[in-house]
Amino acid sequence: MMKAPIGILGGTFDPIHIGHLRPAIEAQGTLGLAEVRLVPNHIPPHRASPFCTSEQRLAMVRLAAAETPGFVVDERELRRNSPSYTIETLIELRRELPDTPLCFLMGMDSLLGLPGWHRWRELLDYAHLVVSMRPGWQPDYPAEVASLLARHQSRQVSDLHRHRHGHIWLADNLPIELSATRLRALLAAGQDPRYLLPASVASYIRQQGLYQPAP
Repeated sequence: MMKAPIGILGGTFDPIHIGHLRPAIEAQGTLGLAEVRLVPNHIPPHRASPFCTSEQRLAMVRLAAAETPGFVVDERELRRNSPSYTIETLIELRRELPDTPLCFLMGMDSLLGLPGWHRWRELLDYAHLVVSMRPGWQPDYPAEVASLLARHQSRQVSDLHRHRHGHIWLADNLPIELSATRLRALLAAGQDPRYLLPASVASYIRQQGLYQPAP
């Protein structure tokens, strides 16, 4: 019997903030996700090394999950000594959850850059893709992505429940113009990050002295 779908949200989370959490919360409500798993990367393959350690980023993700009903932390990528490739995580999750639809949550910027991902053509063999809108990203799809959408886009929530994988859902979510880079700059400038990330995460950042300006 098919179980309710779950969401998978990966990222560096350096730090985790509302730009990560709010689209995932909306997807959880709109799509009826049983839970959302936050999966912090250990070695992100598409960007520079994180500013904070894996332990610090994990601590912040745990605090954010504790404040957000239905959100849990999945530490599997932090236990790897190799780059955090999404396909490997989805293969592991499919093996562990054979009767659960998996919804991999991503931004429109990631969808547009999908052909640069490791084994990207296999992602839909293991999960649905749920794509949130982001400010400044007009969906001028590359040919390969347009072809993928033509074959796999769905406008029926029921498709994400009845099938374990294989559909793309373009979410009509509230765009939030915030990046971790911008948030780190605000913190380094001594700005108050209130309402931009969970209060417990802001408190942790203050206690640990993270993202401070260079001496």
